[in-house]
Amino acid sequence: MNAVSSPPETAVLRVSGLSAGYGARLVLSEVSIEVGLGQWYALLGPNGSGKSTLLYCIAGLLRPRWGRIELDGVSLLSDARAAKRVLGFACAPERLPGLLTGRQCLEIYAAAKGVRTIDAEVLELAERFAVTELLDQYVDTYSLGTRQKLAVLQALVGAPRLIVLDEAFNGLDPSSAACLKRHLHERVEAGHSSVLLATHALDVVERHADQVGLMISGRIVQAWSAAQLAALRGAGEPLEETLARAAAGSP
Repeated sequence: MNAVSSPPETAVLRVSGLSAGYGARLVLSEVSIEVGLGQWYALLGPNGSGKSTLLYCIAGLLRPRWGRIELDGVSLLSDARAAKRVLGFACAPERLPGLLTGRQCLEIYAAAKGVRTIDAEVLELAERFAVTELLDQYVDTYSLGTRQKLAVLQALVGAPRLIVLDEAFNGLDPSSAACLKRHLHERVEAGHSSVLLATHALDVVERHADQVGLMISGRIVQAWSAAQLAALRGAGEPLEETLARAAAGSP
């Protein structure tokens, strides 16, 4: 676990009283979270609990009904362009454009962020992912795992201060998953980035998370701070049992 603690003024993400949905259906209700620079926030919850909807709102892909989202102190709703400069979002693999090559996807994303070239760190990670030779092939020829790797690489372009990932380890082989965990941990540990990860992978939470939020039916029903997570780990209680009790006690 990263020991960095960030005071409120250094928060790279603040979500306050956020409610959102699709059509007449409300999915999120009064959600509030805060992530400091150099922290790893793990968002847990069952399928359909609203985790992806929250990430789509933070990425600017879904406009909330009400509430506030700030990225590095800039309101996403009032100045989306400025706010998104600090954001790296890994889209769902199926949303990558199949008629472009992987390299073109990275170059276009870099240009959109005002970056002239793809970061050396991103290309190094592509090498460790064993996808460098595939970058000049069309995305529609990629396997699910390769698309997942490309989505993650795209999110890391431009050294974002906030990296937002939705089940980023799905479809990854064990070696690539370990490589990604190590890469993200190093960024967070150095204080260069924060990570907001929606996941079911409890091993990631056990080893890397500074904060954990449990989402049930569109609400954060319980949250654990770095100190609380450290106490749980020190007590030797499996996190899975703690989460199961918290979920069972939720309305």
